[in-house]
Amino acid sequence: MSNSLFDEVLKLAGGAIDACGWADSALSKVMVNKLVECTRNRPHPWSTTSDYTSWKSLTDRTYQARHLPAAEAPGRQPDPDKIDVLFARPNGTQTFSNKSTCLFPAFAQYLTDGFIRTDPNNRAKTTSNHEIDLCPLYGRTEAQTLILRENDNSQGSRGRLKSQFIGSEEFPCFLYLPNGTVKPEFVGLDQPLVGIPIPVSQLTTLFAVGGDRANSTPFSSMMNTLLLREHNRVAGELERQNQSWDDERVFQTARNIMIPMFIKIVVEQYINHISPTPVNFVADPSVAWTANWNRPNWVTAEFSLLYRWHSLMPDVIDWQGTDIAIANLGLNNKPLLDVGLEAAFTIAAVQPAAKLGALNTNAALLPLERLAVLQARSNHLRGYNAYRVQFGLPRAETFTDISSDPRIVTILQDLYENKVDDVEFYPGLFSEDRVPKCPLPGLLLRMVGVDAFSQALTNPLLSEHVYNEKTFTAWGFQLIKDTRCLGDLLARQGAKIHPKAVTMTLPSWSYCWDAP
Repeated sequence: MSNSLFDEVLKLAGGAIDACGWADSALSKVMVNKLVECTRNRPHPWSTTSDYTSWKSLTDRTYQARHLPAAEAPGRQPDPDKIDVLFARPNGTQTFSNKSTCLFPAFAQYLTDGFIRTDPNNRAKTTSNHEIDLCPLYGRTEAQTLILRENDNSQGSRGRLKSQFIGSEEFPCFLYLPNGTVKPEFVGLDQPLVGIPIPVSQLTTLFAVGGDRANSTPFSSMMNTLLLREHNRVAGELERQNQSWDDERVFQTARNIMIPMFIKIVVEQYINHISPTPVNFVADPSVAWTANWNRPNWVTAEFSLLYRWHSLMPDVIDWQGTDIAIANLGLNNKPLLDVGLEAAFTIAAVQPAAKLGALNTNAALLPLERLAVLQARSNHLRGYNAYRVQFGLPRAETFTDISSDPRIVTILQDLYENKVDDVEFYPGLFSEDRVPKCPLPGLLLRMVGVDAFSQALTNPLLSEHVYNEKTFTAWGFQLIKDTRCLGDLLARQGAKIHPKAVTMTLPSWSYCWDAP
């Protein structure tokens, strides 16, 4: 959020924290409400179904919702190929974050791949369930969930997801046979999005999982593997404590526990890392129970674009002494299998991420920036300034209001012929200066915050009459409450690394106000 919004919250809170203090649950509630209420609540009047409101646009959730109505094309739409200059590095040198480790973009990708699911064959449509439901782990549909389950009612096996052990480590099963064909038992799963031919030796490292993007990098696979292990551990404990329960009840209760546990991590590790403030956001679902913004989720076309954080990833990952180019990490689980889960998390948690924004995207990822610009145009999104106003920020009157970097200002002036109102949503979003003490630019931060809280805390499992011991068992309910970070899950698996070392924040970072 912007500093001005935070200042307003401090006034409302009566100065409850000092410069480097931590807020309690009450202050967290004030901040969540203040942030989410900066824009209109759902349901949105429009979707990508059409450029006007209709019954279909209000009910057909295979299309994406819209924060703003469709717009006519502005006076100037630069050639998408020419927009590369806004994202490409002018001298080939990558700049790095002084706050974030690679665990931050790794988690962001896994999180968003679960519900930002634009249909590659129709960019107006989505295959999303519109919930944080861990579908990369469990599948998008009940049929896929059944494929991924053991479905074994014998004692010692109830409620488990299918897995394999490689040495002493548990991983998802492999998706492909040695000849590169899908194993018959996994034919009903969404197949990995493979855009280019890859060797069979690489293809056969991919896992049978719930999402077509969950094998996208070893970092995504490590997230899914950790959650699979935790699900099976939770199922084992539930079976031990409730020996009369059948396979179905053990599985469903384990899944009930896992989803709120994941949402706790989203808020209390991921969102707190993004936040530019010393306030400790708390994943307290009661803030949503009587809130005006507690409405059914529906992912928007804008949200599907603003999470294209391509510039966060370094060009090269030091994988236990071996440098792996980012282009060689795609659809390849061998690096994860070679080092194991704990080492993979350590690798992600010690390496700085790159800075998010213009002039910092790897050359191999520039085509994805062009596709994002084209997707925004095909969905008739309004210009950048319209979204600043919609989310309670002042209009940019000049190009220097967008960026203080003269290189970016010059590029924008050239692309949009000195007409600041012609700047498109996606280029403007990533051209902004990053908010001090935050890895994100201002409008992007505001939009992420609105959707993160209004969609995470409205999950059905967090609702007033569901979030209780009857849904999760007393043991499971306490486990949810005790979970705050990814390191907690690793520790339960016996990892030797301290939970606080599995961090999205560099050790050199300080949350005090004088931090850079």
